[in-house]
Amino acid sequence: MEDSIVVIQCAASKRAGAGCLQSGDGRRVMFVAQPGLAPANADCVYARPDDRADGGPSWREKLLRYNLEQATENPLGLLPAWQLYGNRTYKRLYDEWGPDNLYILSAGWGLIRADFLTPYYDITFSNAKNVDKYKRRDKRDAYDDLRMLPEDTDKPVVFFGGKDYVSLFCELTRRVKGTRHIFYNAINPPSVTGCELHKFDTRTKTNWHYEAARAFANGRMEQRPPW
Repeated sequence: MEDSIVVIQCAASKRAGAGCLQSGDGRRVMFVAQPGLAPANADCVYARPDDRADGGPSWREKLLRYNLEQATENPLGLLPAWQLYGNRTYKRLYDEWGPDNLYILSAGWGLIRADFLTPYYDITFSNAKNVDKYKRRDKRDAYDDLRMLPEDTDKPVVFFGGKDYVSLFCELTRRVKGTRHIFYNAINPPSVTGCELHKFDTRTKTNWHYEAARAFANGRMEQRPPW
């Protein structure tokens, strides 16, 4: 287990007080999928991650630069990805795998390291009725997603996430040398190629992947793949 790499999807619930990037006039930048549909708010700027930041490079490029140049001082108070999300499962996985072997599959930023300083954002693949349209990323939308997982790794890569995130996981890891393992909970397995599929049986329907990830971390995975 310690020789594997774990990838888990992001979460809608973010920690209170999570830091944001700022526009040139000092306003918070709120990253969403459809800025034109977002509710009016004079205190913030709505943007997509790949929109240009104040007429310069994209916000994504600005975030990468921030991680390189400001990671130590971190004046904006951005949280490492594993701390950004509210569910305790992210901490459990970080305690077990650390920053080098834990990655977050983010609907806004792509495949990022667990320690990547990440601003507050509200982007999801979910089509649930309670999700506002301005937050929904369509799979056809153009995103310059980050791919931080080294492609030359030969470690098994294990993914925990819902069906809406499987295609992004497959795309962002398609050149990885290690075997890729996807856990699923649906009646029918996801239609993918190049990955090994493993059914996780549980009565939990919403966010079942947290239960699966904790079972894996605690060595209680009955459906443990043979690696």
